[in-house]
Amino acid sequence: MVRQITVTSVVDAVGDDIRRRLFAGELPGGSALTEVVVSEEYAVSRSTAKAAIEKLSTEGLLQRGAHKTARVPLLSSHDVFDIYRTRQRLESQAVRELATERRVPRSATEANERVRATGTGPAIESVEPDLRFHTALVNGLDSPRLERMYASLVDEVRLCMAQVQGRSLLSVEQIAAEHHEILDRIGTGDAAGAVECLTSHLGRASERLAQAITEQSDGGSDSPLR
Repeated sequence: MVRQITVTSVVDAVGDDIRRRLFAGELPGGSALTEVVVSEEYAVSRSTAKAAIEKLSTEGLLQRGAHKTARVPLLSSHDVFDIYRTRQRLESQAVRELATERRVPRSATEANERVRATGTGPAIESVEPDLRFHTALVNGLDSPRLERMYASLVDEVRLCMAQVQGRSLLSVEQIAAEHHEILDRIGTGDAAGAVECLTSHLGRASERLAQAITEQSDGGSDSPLR
């Protein structure tokens, strides 16, 4: 099948579509992605396919050793804890600074409203607004470099979620309530309380996600984690 794309940068276009497929779970962890396959699927040259693969490898969305085929990362529970520990460090600093100024990012409030609105639908629908909420906290510091660092972590979280598609890690109601408490603490200037709520929130999420990935790799139960 030839995939049709019409944008200015062909390399970016191919990379963006592969990224979309990664996050949608269409390319399972561990699967190979060769230059030949990419070239044929997107009807582009081998050099364009190679550039797109190298771009995604640089972003950490594909793994490729020297002279080896690129593969979709198969993230482990250890990876999950490391990703979330790093998130916690970055987000805690953001929350602390925001609380010092009692400044609640409007985009974070709006994202949480969207999380709450997905309560009656599939749990997977809450993932993007959930990530937008946390991204809004970091972006609230107005640091382009920090935003770029955090964006790479968010992409790895999406890869984790793609591995356990269909699994409910936490209820939407609980996620929205914990987000609201974080924002409330920021608004009242309670920096320590906001960080404590954030740490607990991310800690529970990482534990459930790590558990889901472990069960997935072990061929365990497919029942939702509630």
